[in-house]
Amino acid sequence: MGGKKKAKKPNKRSKGLKKNQIIALTQGVFTNNPKKTYNYKQISEVLGLKKMALKQTVVEVLYELLESGFVTETSKGKFKLLSRGAFMVGTVDATTSGAAYIVPQDGNGDDIFVGQQNLRNALNGDLVKVQVFAKKRRKSLEGEIVEVIERKRETFVGTIEISKSFAFLVTDKKVMFKDLFIPMNKLNGAKHGQLAIGKITDWDDYTKNPFGEIVDVLGDVGENNAEIHAILAEFDLPYDYPANVIEAAEKIDEKIPQEEINNRKDFREITTFTIDPKDAKDFDDALSLQKLPNGNWQVGVHIADVTHYVTPKSVIDNEGYERATSVYLVDRVVPMLPERLSNGICSLRPKEEKLCFSVVFELDDEASLLDTWYGKTVIYSDRRFTYEEAQDIIETGEGDFKEEVLTLDKLAKGLRKQRFANGAISFERVEVKFDIDKKGKPLSVFFKESKDANKLIEEFMLLANKRVAEYIGKKEISKGRGDKAKTFVYRVHDNPDPDKFENFARFVRKFGYEAMPLGEERISSSINRLLGQVEGKKEQNIIETLAIRTMAKASYSTKNAGHYGLAFKHYSHFTSPIRRYPDMIVHRLLQSYLEGGRSANAEKTEEHCKHCSKMEITASEAERASIKFKQVEFMKEHVGTEFTGVISGVTEWGFYVELDENKCEGMVSIRNLDDDFYRFDEDNYCIVGRKFNKKYQLGDPVKVLVAKANLIKKQLDFELISE
Repeated sequence: MGGKKKAKKPNKRSKGLKKNQIIALTQGVFTNNPKKTYNYKQISEVLGLKKMALKQTVVEVLYELLESGFVTETSKGKFKLLSRGAFMVGTVDATTSGAAYIVPQDGNGDDIFVGQQNLRNALNGDLVKVQVFAKKRRKSLEGEIVEVIERKRETFVGTIEISKSFAFLVTDKKVMFKDLFIPMNKLNGAKHGQLAIGKITDWDDYTKNPFGEIVDVLGDVGENNAEIHAILAEFDLPYDYPANVIEAAEKIDEKIPQEEINNRKDFREITTFTIDPKDAKDFDDALSLQKLPNGNWQVGVHIADVTHYVTPKSVIDNEGYERATSVYLVDRVVPMLPERLSNGICSLRPKEEKLCFSVVFELDDEASLLDTWYGKTVIYSDRRFTYEEAQDIIETGEGDFKEEVLTLDKLAKGLRKQRFANGAISFERVEVKFDIDKKGKPLSVFFKESKDANKLIEEFMLLANKRVAEYIGKKEISKGRGDKAKTFVYRVHDNPDPDKFENFARFVRKFGYEAMPLGEERISSSINRLLGQVEGKKEQNIIETLAIRTMAKASYSTKNAGHYGLAFKHYSHFTSPIRRYPDMIVHRLLQSYLEGGRSANAEKTEEHCKHCSKMEITASEAERASIKFKQVEFMKEHVGTEFTGVISGVTEWGFYVELDENKCEGMVSIRNLDDDFYRFDEDNYCIVGRKFNKKYQLGDPVKVLVAKANLIKKQLDFELISE
């Protein structure tokens, strides 16, 4: 059998080795063990070198071999043979400078740096093959792309520019660094200046610009529908449904057979209602309430039984999985499921019998949880409340189903108190909303706050999600059989990064606050203390924003790591299957396990988790882009107007300012600060003048004038007004 060759230990004569001999012997160690990593101590031990002077020579030799490209430094002080000319497959992670790092597909090894001249027409996110080599000027590995294996995307949104004999689709350079050359017979009716979507048809190594064709004309720049569709296309998100998916949805029978009702727990005679935003149409959840003979309360959290209608691997299911989430833009919702399902058959509309998957709790008057039941139900919603209507009942004590609403509010407050006592973090940021007319034009800005009615729904949804995750994760389903917890989809949220939190704490001290735990406090308690102290202060929004940035991002995984922000050891997403695909997976897994089914394939489920997490981020970015577009559109009417604001972000090219009056955000370019030469101080969130030491720091109040509102770039430019 073959195996790794072991370097022979030198004899005692090694004590008198010269440097060129140590170089040759060291090269031999790496050559004979190409997959092994060594530091200077390990090389010295293999070579039998004990004197400190010789060990120091080994250190020099290792770094000389690194400079020559014979080895690579895998981490500080550790070296491995560099296989010159080796090939690696990975994903392009482009930088703002035009270069990129290639992230290995198998997750093993360091990223490979590729200069702009060696990108070979590869774009961000593409799967590529790289030839690896070493450069003396860099310690990290470098490479050259030799093949684009698979493009992440082939369609791009842009503006059409037409001359006499040719046309271009001018794209956003952050997404696509070259404009698409469009032959005149491939314009598909697009006119000069219109927004359109182009597809790459050909791009060889010798052509400066890719050839393409127009696959969809969105409309005129500035027209609301065209701009919103362009935002979706920019993030490679769909803005309509394929005909076969709509056709499949139309064929679904919305009538509930009596046989199906007989197989479910019947809640139709128990008081049930929904509480949702006033413009909502997809009602995922309803609450029921009744008093039990023992004096306790039975609260039912009833969730639309989407998976009853959407079967695995059907055309609707496949489309839903690809989308993974509904996208909530300023003026519309792009639903994960066709509207016949999301707004019709599955939506828990009032005065209609609906099929649900429910979690039913028994609670006492103090909101202590005594029992939980899980299963399929049929309900009848007696009333549809908006949040405003439910809030009015909570505040006045009058209105439809006032006893039920007030009881649920009292129980929710008890649950909330328990949750914060256990270490949950209270992030309650003000949400910016637009009043828009029928054409999508923003007329005014208003701020949406979370009140008791919102928190009522939130607490019962959190409890349902938590209990479903505990039912699987705590192995309750397998009691008595010694089985380990079955594969499940968890919503996980990691602990704050210590370095980020330390930087955050250092920053808030400049405002006179302390973020680090005091005495026996946990970090979650110290954050809540800080958030309470800044409430109502001018720096509240900035400090809350930075506090959120110190937190890890929540994601989906089969590996349960708990949810730090909620202080739950087990948490999942069960309550929104109309708008989130992970909830559909959870419904299917839970029902299978309730029926005694075997554990699902963990590897395949984890793959689904990663896809859903990725699509959630993409949808969130599209939502932010739509808000930014409406902010710019709204501020076009205010060019030349002065506003007060707060510095909300600092970068090497300037600083962002969030206006106090409407929370719109724009940039003051460092180029326009002509009273000094300014440099970016990343550690202290500020830019500082080199000569006069003038400082513009995150959180500082400033006065600005709206200079430009560029709809195409979705960019607001501010000019600083000196006091």
